[in-house]
Amino acid sequence: MRIARAILCATVVAWLAVPAAAEERVELHRIRLVNEAGGEIAVSRDRGATWERVGAVVRFTERVNPRGFTASKWVPPGRVAATAVNAIHITVGHNPEEDTGIVFSLLPRELSSPPAGYASFLSPDSSIHTDIPAGAAIFGGGEAPFVGSPVFVGCGESISPAADGYTPARGDVLTIVVERPARPPVAAVLDNWAGGAVSLLYPGGEREVVAWVVKPVRGIGRFAGSLYAGIGRLRANHPGVVDISTSPLGYLGGFQIIPLAHSFSPEMRMAWERTQWMIVAPAHPAADGEWSTDGGLRGLFHGLFRPDYSPFDLQGARWRRRLLERLLVDVETDEWRPMPALRLSPDPRTPLPEWAHTALEGVRRIRILCPLEEEPGGGAREGGGPPAAGQ
Repeated sequence: MRIARAILCATVVAWLAVPAAAEERVELHRIRLVNEAGGEIAVSRDRGATWERVGAVVRFTERVNPRGFTASKWVPPGRVAATAVNAIHITVGHNPEEDTGIVFSLLPRELSSPPAGYASFLSPDSSIHTDIPAGAAIFGGGEAPFVGSPVFVGCGESISPAADGYTPARGDVLTIVVERPARPPVAAVLDNWAGGAVSLLYPGGEREVVAWVVKPVRGIGRFAGSLYAGIGRLRANHPGVVDISTSPLGYLGGFQIIPLAHSFSPEMRMAWERTQWMIVAPAHPAADGEWSTDGGLRGLFHGLFRPDYSPFDLQGARWRRRLLERLLVDVETDEWRPMPALRLSPDPRTPLPEWAHTALEGVRRIRILCPLEEEPGGGAREGGGPPAAGQ
């Protein structure tokens, strides 16, 4: 009865008063979840008029984690702090003693029993466990949120933003409003050398430099979530990372792009010594600090990227169109080419092989191709359209 009442109440919501953002954004869809065992998880692409079921809650939570991952503190309360194939984290406050965000999470079904040696932020007791597979639906299958997507609680006239200090309660109806910039870029291009530019490329060839490369990437490493993302796919995005997989589904391998300020966090100082991290600094720091959501490195780490792909992108007669509709990462050596397939042993006790430290040595540029609503005009994508099939 509790579930039925919650779902009935939620279905009457046809509009949410989303707070005005610093830039104009347009709504793509909404995610609605009932925090109850068996509670429905649904998506609406028409501002809440109709809903499509995409999964269900397996285990609800009534807890938050006061020691969230470090970068969660740079997202305001009541918003998505991380979007990934293996988790969605939501910030609901700041812990000044630990200087971290206070978070709770949504998890795909695989994380109910994580693989041995799993080395990514995980807090099972403060997570809503779902039956949705990693890499599917809200976890990267075309319906994932962005970092900064607002979260609302309740339904009907009682709906409100998830306020600072919010803790999930059994039966709560949560709604995430997923918006993208009204004028999104078609690609981000990162020069892979110290002093190189990080640019957003827009239709018509306009380029905006948003950051500079402090340290290039030269190798790959073991990043737990890459197990659930294919070659050249974005595994995760949060205020401290853009994580890209180089390995096939079911294998480990990838590299990360992190902002300069996060490279000084205690857990990230190894990024200066190891080759699987690129470090970038903002071209135009915000007046109130690099980590403002209205400036700094917002173009890479807030509101723009999300895991968005399907295992079937490269199959069938419409493979080229599917590539344009999904986020994909390729590289430039002598020319633009698909991300190389690079995978590592999943055993964390095994040292990285020597080749892993220089696996990306020949990469001059990295390009993140954003989903497009229309076929690009001449030159809209630097390097001439999507990568070849087969990556």
